[in-house]
Amino acid sequence: MSSSRFQTWLELPADTGLGLANLPYGVFSTAGTAPRTGVAIGAQVLDLAAATGDPVHTTGSLNAFMARGPEGWSALRAQLTDWLTDPAARPVVEPHLVARDEVTLHLPVEVADYVDFYSSQHHAENLGRMFRPNSAALTPNWKHLPIGYHGRAGTVQVSGTPVVRPRGQRKAPTDDAPTFGPSQRLDIEAEVGFLVGVGSELGTAVPVSGFPDHVFGVCLVNDWSARDLQSWEYVPLGPFLGKSFLTSISPWVVPLAALEAARVDPPVREPEPLPYLRDDEDPWGLDLTLEVRLNGELLSSPPFRQMYWTPAQQLAHLTVNGASLRTGDLYASGTVSGPAPDQRGSLIELSWGGTEPIALADGSTRTFLEDGDVVTITATAPGPEGTRISFGEVTGRIEPARTRESERQ
Repeated sequence: MSSSRFQTWLELPADTGLGLANLPYGVFSTAGTAPRTGVAIGAQVLDLAAATGDPVHTTGSLNAFMARGPEGWSALRAQLTDWLTDPAARPVVEPHLVARDEVTLHLPVEVADYVDFYSSQHHAENLGRMFRPNSAALTPNWKHLPIGYHGRAGTVQVSGTPVVRPRGQRKAPTDDAPTFGPSQRLDIEAEVGFLVGVGSELGTAVPVSGFPDHVFGVCLVNDWSARDLQSWEYVPLGPFLGKSFLTSISPWVVPLAALEAARVDPPVREPEPLPYLRDDEDPWGLDLTLEVRLNGELLSSPPFRQMYWTPAQQLAHLTVNGASLRTGDLYASGTVSGPAPDQRGSLIELSWGGTEPIALADGSTRTFLEDGDVVTITATAPGPEGTRISFGEVTGRIEPARTRESERQ
């Protein structure tokens, strides 16, 4: 490594995104064992239940540990760093390292509530131009508040969970009446998720400055979307069945503490936000670069640093009405898109509503997802002293819609 601060007795590639500067948490199991907490380090996982003897790491989720708050998070991170940099600790720690390719990864948290935002100006403008070509690209409220919706926590699942094509009502503009069947416009949304560790009291808002006191870490999110179901149902109350069938998250949660070097100023906000959303003194823009792959082929590289509303502002807005936070709450950024065509984080943008098919290297084209397609989203961020932070990946394979037995007869 480039600095003694990150020198370790472990043999790690110099360019690893899972080095000492990261130390992401997840929940894993091995053959015949119960799920427990681990930390990814290089090509291995450190079994925290065994290494620490702390029962908080035997629960099968990160919730109990996340609830300990910033002091508990900081203490364990310091302990891990000491263990992995001190050669004297090697005989104690090394027996509890497991090869990453030998573990099964599980949903890292018990999701309490799920909120999805809509905070990329480029994404919002692209959709506005598609769907409201004769009107302003942004709705009148967009630059005044982080728009979002409450999703379904029970269908948040870990990366690798099959994506069963959803069924529902859909109605094209040229159709006289709605029809029922499998979604024909199944899409992705490349997003970044934030996991709440420390709750808040009902009726009490969390200020922008309170973001690091409540948010434990960051993961990747694919908010799968059935665009045809969504477009028919969303007026007047917003997303419902077009979103609730599945949301996938990455198994590794990068601690917020690992992202200090990735902090950047967000874009200039005009007009100036209302006082509860102002973050001039302590902005939480993050320099993450996402990559979206379809069947292994790179489609786009969305830049998170250009998101108009930051995760700290999103949290402040989420609670400004007095809504309380709970350990395990997940909120996502909304689709991450940049200004260039190869920076768009959804197929509806990449194919411009299906009018510009995406040409793939094998000669095929896509507008929306086909059965058998595999979508993988990855991300990295700058770490301290020239290191890189990896967020792992969130992957899903599209499976055909499932019909009821009565419909097959």
